[in-house]
Amino acid sequence: MKKQGMLMIISGPSGTGKGTVVKELVEKQQQFALSVSATTRSPRHNEIDGVHYYFYTREVFEKMKNENQLLEWAEFCGNYYGTPKKYVEQQMAEGKNVILEIEVQGALQIKKIYKDCILVFMIPPSAKELKKRLTERATEDEQTIQRRINRAIEEMEFVPQYDYIVINDTVCCAVNAICDIVKVEGMKSSRNINIKKQFKGEITSC
Repeated sequence: MKKQGMLMIISGPSGTGKGTVVKELVEKQQQFALSVSATTRSPRHNEIDGVHYYFYTREVFEKMKNENQLLEWAEFCGNYYGTPKKYVEQQMAEGKNVILEIEVQGALQIKKIYKDCILVFMIPPSAKELKKRLTERATEDEQTIQRRINRAIEEMEFVPQYDYIVINDTVCCAVNAICDIVKVEGMKSSRNINIKKQFKGEITSC
């Protein structure tokens, strides 16, 4: 009997290293599928449309939003971000655990729709390390970096609404922690409601 896949949302301050951890998970663990988000911001020099994000104009994004084609959407630092619905639902139906790497606002929107989704908040080892990672990225000016640090302080207020906290000290440890979370969540009785019916059917046919 094929089990429905789980929906995991990973949030955290910009510069935490969420993207690197998620990339490692999807490449090394076949049980995971990554949902590609849509955004109206401009792509960075190493980003590919349809791989890292779907890069849309504000007009296209707003059309998708109005036609209920997004699971969630949010505006952050002057740009829209959102999650296309169709791909997520298809992958879960096929038994894949779908990862969404999205902002706090969008995560809490989805939690209202999918009550059993798993919310993971990822943080760096320290605030000093966060600023170091943002600076070394060399994609933004000092003013934007400071704005992201201020936003990180705001996002930390939502930690109590998440199910798990993962400290991204090293990518390997963060990946292992997330795999452990998925393993535990998969054993919850609420996610195995068909097991009684299956067991009774097997006993009857013996």
